[in-house]
Amino acid sequence: MKKKKLNLRDIKPNPKKEHSQNDGHNHNGSESLGKFNTYLPAIFSFVMLMIGIAIDYFDMFPYFKGWIRLLWYVVAYIPVGFPVIKEGWNSIKSGDFFTEFFLMSIATIGAFVIGEYPEGVAVMLFYAVGELFQSAAVNKAKGNIKALLDVRPNEALVYRNNDYISVSPETVEIGEKVQVRVGEKVPLDGILLSEKGSFNTAALTGESKPDTIAKGEKVFAGSINMDGVIEIETTKEFKDSSIARILDMVQNATARKSKTELFIRQFARIYTPIVVFLAIGVTFIPYFFVDDYVFRDWLYRALIFLVISCPCALVISIPLGYFGGLGAASKNGILFKGASFLDAMTKINTLVMDKTGTVTKGVFKIKEIKSIGWEESEFMKYLMAMEEQSTHPIAKAILEYKDEGADYKASEVSEIAGKGLKGIVNGKTVLVGNKALMTANKINALEETETIVESIVLVSIDNTFAGYVVIADELKDDAKETITNLHKVGVKNIIMLSGDKHSITQQVARELGIEKAKGGLLPEDKLNEVEALKKNPENKVAFIGDGINDAPVLAASNVGIAMGGLGSDVAIETADVIIQTDQPSKVVRAIKISRSTRKIVWQNIILAFGVKVIVLILGAGGLATMWEAVFADVGVALLAILNAVRLQRMTWS
Repeated sequence: MKKKKLNLRDIKPNPKKEHSQNDGHNHNGSESLGKFNTYLPAIFSFVMLMIGIAIDYFDMFPYFKGWIRLLWYVVAYIPVGFPVIKEGWNSIKSGDFFTEFFLMSIATIGAFVIGEYPEGVAVMLFYAVGELFQSAAVNKAKGNIKALLDVRPNEALVYRNNDYISVSPETVEIGEKVQVRVGEKVPLDGILLSEKGSFNTAALTGESKPDTIAKGEKVFAGSINMDGVIEIETTKEFKDSSIARILDMVQNATARKSKTELFIRQFARIYTPIVVFLAIGVTFIPYFFVDDYVFRDWLYRALIFLVISCPCALVISIPLGYFGGLGAASKNGILFKGASFLDAMTKINTLVMDKTGTVTKGVFKIKEIKSIGWEESEFMKYLMAMEEQSTHPIAKAILEYKDEGADYKASEVSEIAGKGLKGIVNGKTVLVGNKALMTANKINALEETETIVESIVLVSIDNTFAGYVVIADELKDDAKETITNLHKVGVKNIIMLSGDKHSITQQVARELGIEKAKGGLLPEDKLNEVEALKKNPENKVAFIGDGINDAPVLAASNVGIAMGGLGSDVAIETADVIIQTDQPSKVVRAIKISRSTRKIVWQNIILAFGVKVIVLILGAGGLATMWEAVFADVGVALLAILNAVRLQRMTWS
């Protein structure tokens, strides 16, 4: 059965009109008027119905009979009934006979045929009201997703011809300088040229706290500048920016239906014609078995049967549940590329994770400084003077010891391939490098350096061992908490796979409480490990990573999860789920949201089927009226909608 949205706007003009921000029009007023006009047909029918029932009950006008009474209720019926009949007729013309519009049209017109005018109007009125509530609930569920459209930057101040000019972000090229004022949105991804900046990244990450960025660090499109005028140098075109990528993924997410949604829609196509023929059977078959058969009574029962059988609660509330899940996830900085991945995430029992950039920050930092015979500050002056001549990431970490740079200057610096650097500082010969460099120059390092698994820089000054510096990648703040909470939500099998040294990988795994870890792996090695896990049908494997080398594994796993902030574009495009905050703890939240979504979807399925079956039996036996039928259809649909909307109000710690 093909589900279409009932649109009562078909019988009214649309008052909403696009205006520029400074056109002087009252947008709130026009929106309020639009909402009122949406409900106006239902309000009119309700007033007419109540007046008609009052006249009938109190017998206020003796002439309110015959064609006058019929005309009154027809007028009450048309505002809510015409759009439904029109949709049903259009569906029939397109070859789709058995829609809920067809069912409601036949049931209510049949009520008029047997003289039950108030009930005919009431059924259609409550159906239309139910559709309006459903539409409002769908819009609310989509609200968190559509809110992203509001952060789409619509202008960029670009430095051209010695002045800043306002242009469309789509026209800005890579490498141009862009100015962003306080309260404005960053129009494109770039590198911060100003000394520092404070940004609200809630639209991208789900985190409301300001994010402070230093000079030279990445700034993402869609962030809001919170403090002072800043300048950035663009690194991507608008179509490739973070906000454009997010919008594209979110807008396409609802197109990927879950298996539950697809099943219900297929089921409805079979279910609806069956109940139509059963209703025909309820009308005529009793003629052959019941002595006091009255056609009008059995037709009334059949009409009740049709109203009850309308599958609105199923067809609306299930997609609405998934909309709610997708919206709740995006609100928390988690982007699912489709409802099918919400379902897949509920089954995950094995999580394979990369190390660098996933559970660690991916940035080298000084972990320990050990100087021998030198003051630490003096020792670091010699080391920094040498490292200023290197472009290695470890050199950058060492130079952060003092932001102003080295006090001493090195000369005659030469690089010894695979070992380190040799040079002159303050007239002294300085060696900076690994154990092989020290051994080649017959310098004895401390024995304790043999047991250090992290990256270590050894230093000698005038052929005497002067100390060492340990460089390590820091764990993310929530890394340990993530592993603990993953176990709590039932992910018992956690494995770390890394291209880093095996000894470092093992140490990080021990710190986090991960029992299985392997280092020194190539991309194909990671892929083989995941493929081996998937050979066991009981393993439902998720992989979380951030690099280009993780793309094959992200594609091969049951659910691929990519870090969206620092992650590579290839990883983000390949993954099924994007963590915008780069926080591994969001994986736990993604699992909780997925399970809550699936739980609510199944609650709605059971509720809809359970109530319908009970009232169908009562209706066929003559024990239910049209009012019970309305509850079984519209009432259950509204209960299912309210249940689904709960996802928008839930919090996941």
